[in-house]
Amino acid sequence: MAGRNFDAAFRAEFEDLVKWRRDVRRFKSDPVDPVLLTHLLELADHAPSVGLSQPWRFVEVTDKVARKAIIASYESCNAQALENYDGDDQALYARLKLAGLREAPVHFAVFCDEQTLKGKGLGQQTMPETLRYSVVTAVHTFWLAARAAGVGVGWVSILEPEAVRKALATPDSWTLVAYLCVGFPQEEHDDPELERAGWERRK
Repeated sequence: MAGRNFDAAFRAEFEDLVKWRRDVRRFKSDPVDPVLLTHLLELADHAPSVGLSQPWRFVEVTDKVARKAIIASYESCNAQALENYDGDDQALYARLKLAGLREAPVHFAVFCDEQTLKGKGLGQQTMPETLRYSVVTAVHTFWLAARAAGVGVGWVSILEPEAVRKALATPDSWTLVAYLCVGFPQEEHDDPELERAGWERRK
């Protein structure tokens, strides 16, 4: 296949997409077309992976009992995290919206299959962590593709991985890498919410 020549207009739009991508926490209740979700997952499958192992496992969380258990895990972890701060930081943390678990119409738990045979272990002997890094590339690819389609994504990390794995009854060899809330955003911003709230600033 001949090399692709992406013109200046495309490169400018791609740069805008990278800079504009946001971690969405406020979602509309509108459903996301399953056909679109399938397409976004297919694009994620084109992410780079060590040894072409493609170790990512996107699990859509539709069961209400499982969602309830995961939300409970978030609320418990969030309360514990709040106790780790004091003074102004604690007050600011309490005001931050750090998840859209109740609002987002779509949830994906993204796991790394630590025992996948695909790729035959290539590139993992000295740096086995590259298997999980590969999952992150798939998450980021999914995220950019979603935002290009007008769909918002929020990565929730204030969770107990084992609680998520148990709620979804996944194999012991699967490690949770990301929990994603997906849906159409209520609002759009050029700057990160944590920056707007005064928590941190991008370099």
